[in-house]
Amino acid sequence: MMKNRPRVLLADDHLLVAEALKSLLEPEFDLVGVVEDGRALLEEAEKLRPDVIVADITMPSLNGIDALIRLRQNGDVTPVVFLTMHRDATFARRALDAGASGFVLKHSASVELVAAIRAALEGKTYLTPQLAGEVLEAMKEGPEQAGDPVASLTPRQREVLQLLAEGRSAKEIASNLDISTRTVEFHKYQMMEALDIHTNAELIHFAIKHGLVEL
Repeated sequence: MMKNRPRVLLADDHLLVAEALKSLLEPEFDLVGVVEDGRALLEEAEKLRPDVIVADITMPSLNGIDALIRLRQNGDVTPVVFLTMHRDATFARRALDAGASGFVLKHSASVELVAAIRAALEGKTYLTPQLAGEVLEAMKEGPEQAGDPVASLTPRQREVLQLLAEGRSAKEIASNLDISTRTVEFHKYQMMEALDIHTNAELIHFAIKHGLVEL
């Protein structure tokens, strides 16, 4: 009798990447779904109950790291492997702190992704060798991510910031997050204070620079 193959949910808003990953994963895994943003990821993870999730970091509506934080808050312990363009140890550190099981760079996917998924299914953590040294050095410096101002924001503030940077109005954000417009404005004010930012344009530039939205 054929052994059940591990079930993978893929989250990536680039159709070509998703197509390429399908052919890479299909020999060994069952691809049970493909979604294009972090909110769809939360919905499908609950519905499909995959064995592992492979997700991009920068995605519309809700980025991958904040989606992972939400999964864990909801009690979902499905391993999450990030597959990203971000060749920056700060992102890897942010992902691991959120509870990621793997961090692979997109240009190394053909070599590393299957190994990272296998490791995640065994309860291990896979970190691309290209960033491992830098990340371990950063972790030795202690839990505070001094070089990562995004870490100083709450998950809710990051959600508001991402939606603002995507061009949503305070009213749309309020409706999207099921909060009042006043609360949206309050989060925005608190972020500007914390980051020493004075205009909407600066706030949006910050979100782009730190990978919460793509240009």
